Amino acid sequence: MSHLKLLLPFGIPQAQMATDLLRELKLPAFAALLSLNGAATRTTFDPYSPALPHELWLAHEIGLTTRLLQTSSPPMARLVAAECGMDVAPPACWFLLQPSHLHIARDHLVLTDRRQLGLTGAEARTLFDAVRPLFEEVGLALHYVDVENWLLRADDWAGLKTSTPDAACGHNIDVWLPSGPGDRNWRRLHNEVQMSWHANPLNEEREMEGKKTVNALWLWGGSGQEAGPHNKEAAVTATLLRATDTPGAAQALLETMPDNAILVLDQLIEPALGNDWGEWLDRFHRLEANWFAPLQQALQAGRWQSSGLVLSGESVLAEHQPSRNPLRKFWTRPSLAKLMQPVQPAPGKAAT
Repeated sequence: MSHLKLLLPFGIPQAQMATDLLRELKLPAFAALLSLNGAATRTTFDPYSPALPHELWLAHEIGLTTRLLQTSSPPMARLVAAECGMDVAPPACWFLLQPSHLHIARDHLVLTDRRQLGLTGAEARTLFDAVRPLFEEVGLALHYVDVENWLLRADDWAGLKTSTPDAACGHNIDVWLPSGPGDRNWRRLHNEVQMSWHANPLNEEREMEGKKTVNALWLWGGSGQEAGPHNKEAAVTATLLRATDTPGAAQALLETMPDNAILVLDQLIEPALGNDWGEWLDRFHRLEANWFAPLQQALQAGRWQSSGLVLSGESVLAEHQPSRNPLRKFWTRPSLAKLMQPVQPAPGKAAT
């Protein structure tokens, strides 16, 4: 029987909004799945953590970090580099680079959610080709992966502390910028990238079309001293599955689901980061129809075994442990009340 963990980032609403939001949610299948799991272990995080709670949990779960709490973003670049066939053995140090948009607030710069860029493959390639020589001039290897992700190898920057783009999103970037070995070199190189893109006709075209310009690169995900395994085989301990927001996707997944998997339902991240709680409600209801209802039916039919439900908020993580023989808990009344429980730091894990 397949074991499946469900990870739902931002399934826990902001405390000041929770009562009103939960009143609007009609999620019988999700409530049933929540009720069939046992008590939750809740962990609170420093609001200035270099990664969001679900990002830290996922990195720890797949073996990329040895601790849940870190002083730098999880070393996700190593996993991406390994999947691309790159050398990831020490002293190789890889970082992820993501084309981004910075907007000016009253007296500081703010990182915009990258999901709002709507960058095409052709546009990303144009921007990549424009700045690749800048990296080569200083002896750094830059590799194109896809529209949102590029890889940078910079072995001398192995101790550089970085933050994930979602952790920094919507905040004054001064707190989240890279610091440590290589930070000055990175700032100097990044300034050259920004000047190159400022003069690029592509950004002029995007601005005329009412789109956000691409005026920055976000550096994160490098190998650090707290990193876990150094190779792909050792790092991946479970199959990661990312859910699409389409009818029938759950059924297709159940037909091919591996024995040990983590299903990441990340549709709530964008509206939560943007404080668009109307869209958050709409997406939660789509998840109910497209995922929670089919998964609940499959669980009742014995097609998969619950292995836990992990929910997060901006600075909290709730790990609902699987119950033994959950379907025998016929007396349990499905409820979303667990989302309202007070946050209690887990011993040895909390950072406040």
